[in-house]
Amino acid sequence: MEQEKGCFTNSYCCVLFLLKVESERRIFSLGGNEMKNRTKSRWKKIVLGIGLFLAVLVIGLTIFIKNSTYQATDSALKISQSATQEKNYDYYTNGQKNDTALIFYPGALVAPASYSEWAQEVATKGYDVYVVHFPLNLAVLAPNAAEQIIKDHPQQNFVLAGHSLGGVMASRFVAENEQRIKGMIYLASYPDEKGALNKQDLPVLSITATNDGVLNWTSYQKAKQFLPKDTQYVSIKGGNHAGFGNYGVQKGDNKATISNEQQQTEISQLIVAWLQSRPNK
Repeated sequence: MEQEKGCFTNSYCCVLFLLKVESERRIFSLGGNEMKNRTKSRWKKIVLGIGLFLAVLVIGLTIFIKNSTYQATDSALKISQSATQEKNYDYYTNGQKNDTALIFYPGALVAPASYSEWAQEVATKGYDVYVVHFPLNLAVLAPNAAEQIIKDHPQQNFVLAGHSLGGVMASRFVAENEQRIKGMIYLASYPDEKGALNKQDLPVLSITATNDGVLNWTSYQKAKQFLPKDTQYVSIKGGNHAGFGNYGVQKGDNKATISNEQQQTEISQLIVAWLQSRPNK
């Protein structure tokens, strides 16, 4: 009887021990899951925080860039209303089906309408002008924008042109599409090595202004090695960098000694004369 009682007591103790072990195992297991959940929650908060930071950064940068953009003057805006306003460009034409057209890349942070005056004048002489719209007004964000315009108008022969940084990006497009482009025009601009045209049989016009305080003249001279030997160089006396458009005073520029209207007129005349003189006009 005492032996049975001892066995019962031992069995009872064993059961209690096993229950205690199982209980502690469950508590430990629950604690581990809780730790995992806390870790996952912590990482989610970190990822969410990074995402919010990047979103705020992008929004802030976008606002800063838009506020830094040079806007067209009232007179330029008025002239731009004569153009056909497409989603990705302003189209200037004299209403005829012209064989040769100009695709123009604006300078960095310059509103497209700023170039309306000379663009309209060129169009009245029989050369359609497509002034491209770029994301945040930066050609570097869409350097191949000319591609779609060329595809949409296969009946036309295209010359590319660009002002300042826009000219650099346009030159790169031309360098990769020599067979599809009939010429290149630089307005206060020059090619970099990626946009080199010195090995191509392509007519090129380079227009600068004597009072340009923004153009890096040292880099401009060095870049001549990337242009064809028969490139035509012309300088507008008294003009400045901002005078290639109509958007007011540009930071770092020198004061022009001629009116903006006169510089616009000279630009359009130089472009038209050059287009008319090209071998494959």
